[in-house]
Amino acid sequence: MLGLTSTESTMIGIDWTNFTPWSALAGGILIGLAAAAFILMNGRVLGISGILGGLLPPKAGDAGWRVAFLLGVFSAPLLYRWLAPEGLTPAPRIDAGLGLLVLAGLLVGLGTRYGSGCTSGHGVCGLSRLSPRSLVATLCFMATGFVVVYVVRHLL
Repeated sequence: MLGLTSTESTMIGIDWTNFTPWSALAGGILIGLAAAAFILMNGRVLGISGILGGLLPPKAGDAGWRVAFLLGVFSAPLLYRWLAPEGLTPAPRIDAGLGLLVLAGLLVGLGTRYGSGCTSGHGVCGLSRLSPRSLVATLCFMATGFVVVYVVRHLL
């Protein structure tokens, strides 16, 4: 490749076409503000798995806000797709079959049960509260993600 060594040609580069630091920063700020508002107004951690898990089995008087929150989480992308100007809505692309997606979902669900929370609960809320348990959980989430991506992309 144009005078590059074999090491340089196999390095991973940045996809500058899809590099969107400002929208990622804005999304991170919105998530942080939502988590802060949620704990300040409700005294509860904004962890998706905990909110969903609290519905199984539902407790009297507790299900309403949980269902409303989850409806908001699932309807927001649909609302955006409906309201966004043409061309600003990227076409979803999933490079996996249905079986792999179901397996991945089950493994994530199992991990959130064993880890007593998910990435939003530990990574956003737990770390902001300086929780040592959340730090360990987040490091485990990230390390596992790195290993899985490396194995799937480079070894399989």
